Parts: sequence; structure tokens; C-alpha cells
Amino acid sequence: YSDSYASNQYRALQQFFRWWAEEVDRPDPMAGLRAPMVRGKLIPVFTSGELPELEKACQGRTFAQRRDYAIMAVFRATGIRLSELAGVRYDPGDSLRSDIDLQYREIRVRGKGGETRIVKIGHETARSTDRYLRVRARHAQAYRPQLWRGASNRGPVTANGIYQMVARRGRQCGVPVYPHRFRHHFSHTWLDRGGTEGDLMELNGWTSPQMLRRYGASARGARARRNYDRVMEGFA
Repeated sequence: YSDSYASNQYRALQQFFRWWAEEVDRPDPMAGLRAPMVRGKLIPVFTSGELPELEKACQGRTFAQRRDYAIMAVFRATGIRLSELAGVRYDPGDSLRSDIDLQYREIRVRGKGGETRIVKIGHETARSTDRYLRVRARHAQAYRPQLWRGASNRGPVTANGIYQMVARRGRQCGVPVYPHRFRHHFSHTWLDRGGTEGDLMELNGWTSPQMLRRYGASARGARARRNYDRVMEGFA
């Protein structure tokens, strides 16, 4: 189990036994115990060769290939959460019920606590999404609002289904991948290319600056070394 899991379990038990000790007037068995240390877990960003391999694993003209390619593209372009991607809706006849606007390259997502925000996508991601929408239009359940549909005319793809698909595509090309890795990679790329921290917080739906220190931390040293020549050149 991870450090954070152990810490969560410890704190839940701590609260329970504190209540129990007061209720039965007995000593708290957890009094004096130390909470587990939570060490920062560095999430590696994608290498320059891994993302092209993932794209190759999804290339093709079948429904599943067009869908999976679009999902990977949206993850890469936005870094949105798995639950946010799974919750995207699409209605070609009613813009108020559709979360996708390919003309402006925007996707509306619902984050934690039901907060809604707009994220942008690039032209290539918009093209990949449009290709998926065209094959989706021929799906037997295209009338349903959920954007992502199962292959062979099956129903909506759940968050767990998307997770399994991403992991499966990664195994096909030998790239260890899961949806949250895209979020770390997006954050690193944004900061590495000079994007502001305030804009990153808005795009990622963060309310605390603490998240900036967590995401992209595994490549913070690489960003610093890359900026060295730009900052120090001419001062040797």
C-alpha cells in the first residue's frame, strides 16, 4: 500500500478510537502513536518517444481505434481528470446539452464538487475528436448523451472502462500508462513552456497553490537545468 493510503487509514482509525474512548470512558489505544510518514511520490512524465508509441497503438479506422485515439488526445491536450473525461456529454442538436465546441476548441467539464470549467484543446485534438464523432454518429446508441460509447454498439464507457482501455493500449506498445499520468505530464509541459502558474491552476481546476508543487514535480529539476542557459548565459 502507498504511504498516503496508510496515512488515510491511520487518521480514520484515530478519529474512531478518539470517539470510542470518550464513549466507553477507556484509554485511547492510539494515544501517543505517530502518524505514518508520507513521502512525496514522483510521477514520471512521458518521454519524447512514449507518446508517439501510444498514438501508434490507437491508429486505425475502426470505431474503437478512433475513440481511443481521441481519448488519448484529449487527455494529452488538457490533463483533465478521469472522472471529468468520462462525464463529458455530446448532443449535436442542442449546444446547451453538449459539452464540446469544436469550432472554439473548448470542452466543458465538471470537476470536484460539481464545479464547471472550460478547457481548451489544440487543432490536432479537435481533428481527432471530430473523426470520432463521425463514427459515433453511426453508433446504435448515438442518441444517448454520454460522449464515449462502447464498441459493438454497447452503452456508455465508464471511468473504469476508460482506465482499463488506457492501460491496455499502454501494454500493447510497452508504455506504462494510466490516466493520471497525463495530468502530471500536462502540468509539466505547461510550466516547461513558460505557462503561468495561475493559468495552470484555472485549467486544472485547482483552488490551492499546493497542487502546483505536487504536479510536474518529477521533472522540476529538468526544467530548472533547461532554464539555466537562458537565465545565466552571458553572466559566466
